[in-house]
Formats: sequence, structure tokens, C-alpha cells
Amino acid sequence: MGSGTASHDACARAVGTLLAELGVNLLTGGGGGVMTAVSRAFVTHPRRRGICIGIIPCESESDRGAPKAGYPNAFVELPIFTHLPLSGREGTDDLSRNHINVLSCAAIVALPGELGTASEVMLAVRYRKPIVIYAPDPDLVRHLPESVERVAGIDQVERFLRRELSAL
Repeated sequence: MGSGTASHDACARAVGTLLAELGVNLLTGGGGGVMTAVSRAFVTHPRRRGICIGIIPCESESDRGAPKAGYPNAFVELPIFTHLPLSGREGTDDLSRNHINVLSCAAIVALPGELGTASEVMLAVRYRKPIVIYAPDPDLVRHLPESVERVAGIDQVERFLRRELSAL
């Protein structure tokens, strides 16, 4: 999870590479920014075993048959098209795909993002899903819920994921 506009490339690449090396699937919102950067690193990893899944929003409440412009990004291998248009400030609304994103994951790594990312983090807390916020610069995530663990290194993300995946 993370920004739909800014790529935060170094963090996103590290997470995508780590997920590929762990042999898991990657699930994102299927859009730009962090979602594209993580997906690119994951899909292009030479030894990955999992697939890249994108939960795709529809264009609007009045046009639920078409995906939102710019979705899915070029690296999504399995797009799951939804009838759910809301995001950002409305990301916890029942008409947001964020519920599917959160509920479908075994563990969640949140990268820097704005209102949509904050809503996904809030949903993860609500649904009691394992989550960690990863950002080497703490200022980039200061607006995200303080109750969620923050880490600054990819090694800490790896420890979190290994712990959560071993509990499955």
C-alpha cells in the first residue's frame, strides 16, 4: 500500500524485490506511484514465484463497468475489476476497494502515501490485519495512524513478513 502518484522508488523496489524473494503473491490497488514501482520490482525479479494481483476500481458510481483511467498498471498480471469507485478521503467507505485490498492480504506493508494509504492503514487496524509501515524518512508517514508499528529498514520489513507468514 502506498501513494498512487509518488513512486517512493527506493522503498518500493526494496519491498517488491523482498516479496519476490519470499515467494509470495503481491496484491496492490493496481494503479500508479508506489503500486507501479512495487509491481515492477516484483514482476521483473528473475526468481519470483508469485503473481502480481491488482484490485481495480471502477471509473465512477455512474460508470461501474469501466476501470478507472490509468488502471491497471502495466505490471499487474491478474487484474480483479470491481464495481467500487471510491478511494482517497472516502477509502473506508463501503464503496471502496480498500476493504478487498486489506481483507485479502496475509500481511500488509504500507509505504508512504496520502489519504488512500491512511484509509487502508485504518482498515487494517479495524480488521486486525498484521501491518507495518515502512519508510526510511519518518516525516513521510507522520500522518498515518500512530498505533501501527513503523520501521525504517527493509531488514525489519523482512522480519515482520517472515514472522507473519510463518504463523499461517
